[in-house]
Amino acid sequence: MVQRVTYKIGDQELILETGRLAKQANGAVYAQFGGSAVIATACASGTAQEGLDFVPVTVDYNEKYYAAGKIPGGFIKREGRPKDKEILVSRLIDRPMRPLFEVAFGREIQIVPTCVSSDQINPPDMLAVVASSAAVVISDIPFNGPIAGVRVAYVDGDYVLNPTYAQIEKAELEIVVAGTADGFTMVEGGANEVSEDVMLGALAKAQEFITAMCGLQNELRKLAGKEKLPLCPVTVALENKDAMLAEAMPRMEEACFVKGKHLRHEAIAAVKADLSAKYAAQLENETQMKLFNALFEDMEYNILRKSILDKGVRVDGRGTEDIRPISCEIDVLPRPHGSAIFTRGETQSLAVATLGTALDEQVYDDIDGDRREHFILHYNFPPYSVGEVGRMGTGRREIGHGNLARRSLEPMVPSREAFPYTIRVVSEIMESNGSSSMASVCGGTLCMLAAGVPMKKPVAGIAMGLITEGDKYEKYAILSDILGEEDHLGDMDFKVAGTADGITGFQMDIKIAGVTTEIMQKALAQAKRGRLHILGIMNQTISKPAAKISEYAPKIETMKIDVDKIGALIGPGGKTVKGISALYGVTINTDDDGTVTIYGKNGKSTDAAKTAVKAIVEDPEVGTVYQGTVKRIMDFGAFVEILPGKEGLCHISKLSRKRVEKVTDVVSEGQQIPVKLLEIDKMGRLNLSYIDAVEDQNK
Repeated sequence: MVQRVTYKIGDQELILETGRLAKQANGAVYAQFGGSAVIATACASGTAQEGLDFVPVTVDYNEKYYAAGKIPGGFIKREGRPKDKEILVSRLIDRPMRPLFEVAFGREIQIVPTCVSSDQINPPDMLAVVASSAAVVISDIPFNGPIAGVRVAYVDGDYVLNPTYAQIEKAELEIVVAGTADGFTMVEGGANEVSEDVMLGALAKAQEFITAMCGLQNELRKLAGKEKLPLCPVTVALENKDAMLAEAMPRMEEACFVKGKHLRHEAIAAVKADLSAKYAAQLENETQMKLFNALFEDMEYNILRKSILDKGVRVDGRGTEDIRPISCEIDVLPRPHGSAIFTRGETQSLAVATLGTALDEQVYDDIDGDRREHFILHYNFPPYSVGEVGRMGTGRREIGHGNLARRSLEPMVPSREAFPYTIRVVSEIMESNGSSSMASVCGGTLCMLAAGVPMKKPVAGIAMGLITEGDKYEKYAILSDILGEEDHLGDMDFKVAGTADGITGFQMDIKIAGVTTEIMQKALAQAKRGRLHILGIMNQTISKPAAKISEYAPKIETMKIDVDKIGALIGPGGKTVKGISALYGVTINTDDDGTVTIYGKNGKSTDAAKTAVKAIVEDPEVGTVYQGTVKRIMDFGAFVEILPGKEGLCHISKLSRKRVEKVTDVVSEGQQIPVKLLEIDKMGRLNLSYIDAVEDQNK
């Protein structure tokens, strides 16, 4: 039986429907708003595995080209591997939902939201978040939801919920917020130097909508919800637990505060190894071994949180607001166009900037419509950065972290018109112990400035954490520049990037419900102090773009020509522009508005090509000196071509201030000479003077 619930947003309805499609899935919901629609399904495996210590859930958001009435480009006409956007949306759904599944359920869970209709006006990703949650809520899969998501834009001084693509383009702030009816649990987005107050206002506005969407899903559950499947909890307790705690706790209290990430891990591993050897017979049982590992995780969790809340002392001995030592270097690589090393404690990014031409722009062909990006950022997290052996490749982590760093830097990257280069930044993580994405933001700023990119302002980023105690968070500590362990044991981690004047990038994951406005205000204020501290250190190394771009970078010149001159520049069948390109070894691009861009390997060839273009499109101007070519010699003077197809007469009397007997005594055919255009007579004829003669007369 088909069941449907609706919610009015503006003059359109958001529809959630079940019972018509994908009826063999544990749960399936069709969601529609405007002309955009998503089908989300949720399935669980048939058997449970006892004793799992994680939730085996996967989210696979996908977009079909037919949704926008398109056929995939390229040779293969079938949708291929997930695009970056699909992976990013999958992460947006996964992060708020994963903590709400029961570990004791013990079954694999797969959520598949599919965009089947796109009006290219309303983004389908927030529909996918709501539909995915609704599919689980009405299914027989145990879930402590629902959750919902909303995009908030700040446009012309007003907050807009679930804005259109056109509104997003104009927005000063654009964030995605997800959460439950009790509070938001995930935030991600970018902004153009907005204040902390504007950010807090957006979060408050988002929560109202999220609460309404959670209510809508509960309505659908009442109409079509299934009885939940049973959990498969571990009923076995760890033998000798009290004896293990008594023996391990004093040693763990020392090991957890050993300075240095690897030394600390070795100290904890040594305690664990001693106890596992002592209780080896008991730990041969797989379930007992899992409980033993969980005991050590709990000990570390409690020791570190207690130290922070009671003493204000962190894992590495810092206070709550202390930032690890920072060092910055630029121009560390000889050949790339710009390079930098940003090191903060045990986190290090080697950031490299490459300047390219318009031909290097990132082209996107998806259901949102074709578009091009002239700023690209790629983030790489190789296994050696944490001292491990692993597979190299680009996973969801790399795409997610790289997207956050790109969004944080993008508002301060110059426009194509101001700087006609394609800019690619690559952040290679050399070491990692706490927020390599924010290190990528700092390193990205440094390498772009070193490459001569005229950034509007430098950008820095910092990762923050939160530790709380009590139902109403009577005691809490906000941590600046968190380590990996603090991320793992904390109740919230959030990353804030921006300039000295405002926020440009933001990401937050909250593991507890109902973080108060007071905590958020203090956290954002503390993050700002940390950001300004980091910017101050970066500015000591480089605060303005290098005066010149690298000699190895392509040279680009732009100029404006009259639109009616474009045909003359291109020539019949492109003959003229191709000839200039071949002669000087350049690439010339002409836009419909008369913008001509010339890309060359060096300044000499680019300048020469620009001169040739100007010669074709410019009309002769009295008083201008041209480098002309002698075409014909007559008794009374020489005809000199100053522009393609435009000749003028340099009379014999204008060849020198001295008397000239024969024209050939001064010039010869094919010779290039500097001439000045003296006048254009009533009949349109050009009268020239040999520049040497003019200079002689001036003397």
